[in-house]
Amino acid sequence: MTSIKNLARFGLGFALVYAGVGHFTFSRQEFQAQVPTWLPLSPDFVVLASGFVEITLGLSLVFLIKYKRQVGLLTALFFVVIFPGNISQYVNGVDAFGLDTDQARLTRLFFQPVLVLWAFWATDALKVFKKTPTG
Repeated sequence: MTSIKNLARFGLGFALVYAGVGHFTFSRQEFQAQVPTWLPLSPDFVVLASGFVEITLGLSLVFLIKYKRQVGLLTALFFVVIFPGNISQYVNGVDAFGLDTDQARLTRLFFQPVLVLWAFWATDALKVFKKTPTG
């Protein structure tokens, strides 16, 4: 099981790095389209900042093995924090990333919890809260 979890952690890490690079390059405008209009920040700033966070989390998932649980928690939290962007895309009917129908955008919303669970499972993140015996 450890090998499968490691592969899942690496896969999530590489996916985050890939997406993060996209924030700076080939998908920058599409990511800007997902930034909620009510957010009082420049969409470009939000895209660049979240791209930086994604790259950092992705590299940390791959290389900071000693801290994988903590990084897993941060990654899951990140997925929760960016969820309003996905909701905004659905509510406002914004086409981006091939999501050009309400059904496609709605379906996308159900994948965010999968990412949260993936981060928890692949890193054993919830064991951070497990009590250890003191002696």
